[in-house]
Amino acid sequence: MPASSCQSPVFRFAPSPNGRLHLGHALSACLNFDRAKASDGRFLLRIEDIDQTRCTPALEQAIYDDLHWLGLTWEEPVRRQSEHFDTYRVALDRLIAEGLVYPSFMTRGEVKGWVRAWEDAHGRLWPRDPDGAPLYPPVDRARPDSERRTLIADGHRHAFRLDMDTALARLSAPLTFTETGDGKTGVIVTDPARWGDAVLSRSDAPSSYHLSVVMDDAVQGITHIVRGLDLFAATDLHRLLQHFLGLPQPLYHHHRLILGADGRKLSKSEGSTALGALREQGANPSDIRALIGL
Repeated sequence: MPASSCQSPVFRFAPSPNGRLHLGHALSACLNFDRAKASDGRFLLRIEDIDQTRCTPALEQAIYDDLHWLGLTWEEPVRRQSEHFDTYRVALDRLIAEGLVYPSFMTRGEVKGWVRAWEDAHGRLWPRDPDGAPLYPPVDRARPDSERRTLIADGHRHAFRLDMDTALARLSAPLTFTETGDGKTGVIVTDPARWGDAVLSRSDAPSSYHLSVVMDDAVQGITHIVRGLDLFAATDLHRLLQHFLGLPQPLYHHHRLILGADGRKLSKSEGSTALGALREQGANPSDIRALIGL
C-alpha cells in the first residue's frame, strides 16, 4: 500500500559523489527540501557511493558545501551506501533463495557480440531497456544450476540478475504506483518487463542502484520520492523489488528536467552548470532558484 497520509512526510535527496552538483541537482534538492518544510516533514540526505571507483571524499564534501550554500539543512547522520553493503546483501540473498535471481557470466563484449549476431540473423533490433541498453540475453538464465556452480567455483566473474520472467509469472495482478509529477499523473500501471533481467549486484560492486535505492528508502522510512523524470521508468523495476522484498510503497513525484543548450539533460561533466562554478562567477542562492524556476 502507498505511504499513509497520517505518517509524517519524509523526503530525501540522494546524490552520487562522482561529479559536481549542477542545476538539475539543485532543482531536485530544493523541491525535496521545500516540500518537507511546507508539510512539516523531514528532509534527509543520502550519499549514493556504491561506485567506489568514481566516488571520492572530495566530491562528497563538495555536495555538502553546495547544499549548505543553497541554504539547505538535513538530519544527521547522513546515510552513506558504502556503509550498508550488508543490508543489500541480505536483500539479494532473499531474492536468490526465492528463485528470483540468477548468476550471469557474460561480459559486455560478449553481450554486444550476441546481440549483433541475433540482429543479423533476425533482421531486426534486439530489444532495449528504457536507458537504451540491450536487454540481457537469455544465455545465463537457461544454464543448469550445476553449470552455474561449476563456473562460480572456477572463479568466473559474475553478476546477479533478476529473472524477470519468473518474477512476472508470480504476480497475481499488475503493480501500480501513485504519481503526482510533471509527466503522467494518477495511478500508473507498471511495465517492469521492459527492463529485462536487470542487474542487482555486479562483480565489482555488491549492489546495483535499483536494489540499494529501494532498500535505503525502506530503511529510512521515505514516504515521498521526488526525483527527475529521467527516473520515471525505473519506478517500474523499483515497485517490483518492493513487492518481492515486502517493502512499503512510497508516493512518487517525478519532476521536470533542467536541460542544457543542446536540449539534453544536464551532465556532471558540464562544468558551466555546476553549482560551484556558478558560485565562483558571483551567483547567489536566489539566482540559482531563479535559474531553476523556483
